Amino acid sequence: MNLPNSITMSRVACVPLLIWILSPSFPWVGGHGALGLRGGEQEVIASIVFILASITDGLDGYLARRRQQITTMGMLLDPLADKLMVSAAFIILVAYNPRVVPPWIAVLVIGREFLVSGLRSIAAAEGFTIQASEIGKLKTVIQIVSVVAAILAHRWDYWNWGGFIVGVHFIAVTAIYWMAIVSIISAVDYFVGFWKKIDHASDTRRRRRSFVLNRKAKQVPPAENPSRIS
Repeated sequence: MNLPNSITMSRVACVPLLIWILSPSFPWVGGHGALGLRGGEQEVIASIVFILASITDGLDGYLARRRQQITTMGMLLDPLADKLMVSAAFIILVAYNPRVVPPWIAVLVIGREFLVSGLRSIAAAEGFTIQASEIGKLKTVIQIVSVVAAILAHRWDYWNWGGFIVGVHFIAVTAIYWMAIVSIISAVDYFVGFWKKIDHASDTRRRRRSFVLNRKAKQVPPAENPSRIS
């Protein structure tokens, strides 16, 4: 258990913590004074936990490469922690704020994660990897914004800070639907990249097999020993 793996495990530990914070049993439901507004401690704390957990997603990988501590355990835990965190967040939000996160959004997000995980498993079995594209990184950023905005939109429709209006509900809805669109595009992009790799790998294997067969066909059987010719 090195430092990067410990950070990854902390992200896994944030999953039950986030579920508890957004549950009715959380002790600070309602209250006064969060962000200078009435109520909202529950939403603010949940948002902070999710943001900190999202930061660890990049931090553990950076430290693992910097400290040369890339391990098999870390390679297994890192994507697992990401999927647990994202899946748990959207499942909770379906019940916590259904105005912003309808059930089909959660199905889409979780289905996309299952699809990418399956393609990665096949790619690993075939001996190649598919690097995350820029659109995949954009999807991650929009995902973080959409989850945080959906949590905050449970308490506030807008913030009024000295006459400056921030439409929290509008930002949440916009981010959620943008996230859904980008998730679909990212899944298609990942599938296209996978298909090109697997097709190239299949062509390479066919060419190698054809080359071996051709070499066998060109081999001439050795001449018989003259002393044994009658």
